[in-house]
Amino acid sequence: MLPHSPEPTPPQARWRWPTLPANDLLRDAVYRRLWTSILISSFGAQITMLAIPLTAAVLLHATPTQMGLLTSMELLPFVLLSLPAGVWLDRVRKLPVYVVGEGIVALVLASIPLCWALGWLSMPFMYGVSFAIGCVFVTAGTAAQIVLTQVVPRPRLVEAHAKNALASSGAEVAGPGVAGVLIKLAGAPLALLADAFLLLVSVVILRGLRVVENLVPRQDAHFWRDLKEGVHFVAHQRLLLSLATAMGLWQMCYHSALVVQILFATRELGLNEHEVGLCYMGMGLGTIVASTLGNRISRQLGPGPCLVLGFAVCGIGWLQLAFAPLGPWGVASFVVMLLCFSAGAVLIFINFLALRQAVTPEPLLGRMTSTMRWLILIPAGPGALLGGYVGEHMGLRYALGLGGAGCLVLAAWAGRHPIIRNIRQLPSPDPA
Repeated sequence: MLPHSPEPTPPQARWRWPTLPANDLLRDAVYRRLWTSILISSFGAQITMLAIPLTAAVLLHATPTQMGLLTSMELLPFVLLSLPAGVWLDRVRKLPVYVVGEGIVALVLASIPLCWALGWLSMPFMYGVSFAIGCVFVTAGTAAQIVLTQVVPRPRLVEAHAKNALASSGAEVAGPGVAGVLIKLAGAPLALLADAFLLLVSVVILRGLRVVENLVPRQDAHFWRDLKEGVHFVAHQRLLLSLATAMGLWQMCYHSALVVQILFATRELGLNEHEVGLCYMGMGLGTIVASTLGNRISRQLGPGPCLVLGFAVCGIGWLQLAFAPLGPWGVASFVVMLLCFSAGAVLIFINFLALRQAVTPEPLLGRMTSTMRWLILIPAGPGALLGGYVGEHMGLRYALGLGGAGCLVLAAWAGRHPIIRNIRQLPSPDPA
């Protein structure tokens, strides 16, 4: 033990806690509470991201086609319900929808270990779980995006989305490792109880959130006319149509690769549940880098070129894994793929979400969000089914290569698109 120094430590040498800049969004109490909720629910999401596909792949021995169906069932509600959900959301307060949705997902996830304990767990039941979660995401997920615009000024939406991604990145670094340990010790179904608990904690935090929403009921409201009004708004905004086309193609590529990732890790690379969880920590590293630098990159390149860069980074990740060798280098390639995907996805979504929200007047936010989610997720289901079919009949590497090559072609097309490549700053809402 070192002897105590008789001289006091000079003030400039003392270690101090880092302080937030005076204009940092986290200094706002309401946004800080929302950010904390996102952080907590993101930890739970890491468990679900691993536990549901591992339950299907390892416990129920799902084929690649069944994995594609499992993903498609979560996407189906977006195709069926997005447009009417948008009309409904523009007539109600968004925060209660967000809160109730978090609670419902907690109950649905808790049903999986219950059915497993009773011996009722099967792939048809897992399809039902995915469909139920998708239904909640259609409504509560859209409401969550709108709540952010009620808390954060529009000019700072890219910064807010980057900070939200940073909250998720902390969960992505530690979450998969913890999830892998939980799944290894308790089994994938029981690990979902931890996510259910964290979602309930998020509900408690969100219930105390104070937001200002200018909800003005229209006396002449009409469901079908309002629905068509939202579709008409998106259809006549060239920026929104261009973004919907690019993001729809990206979703197709993403889901064609997503459905075989866990199968590739467990069956080609021979990884167990804990090792898969450790590999998924690479997603957190990618998210941290991209969410820390994303706002700066977007300011320097512009939101459009930054979006294109995200497409390219994702494509490189999937394509290099398709050619990866087995053994330790294959595991390293799997981690690189996860890192590239998370970094690319952050660059994509912080700009995509900010652009579509910035150009939309507040009374149309619900219908615009639902219409855009409907448009971009229509190709996701076929992409998941295609990836599952190619993975089962041609090989898992071909499905990964399909997603990677498609994403690089998309980046080349978007980089030459006259609207996307020329977006250098966030637009203002269209007063018409």
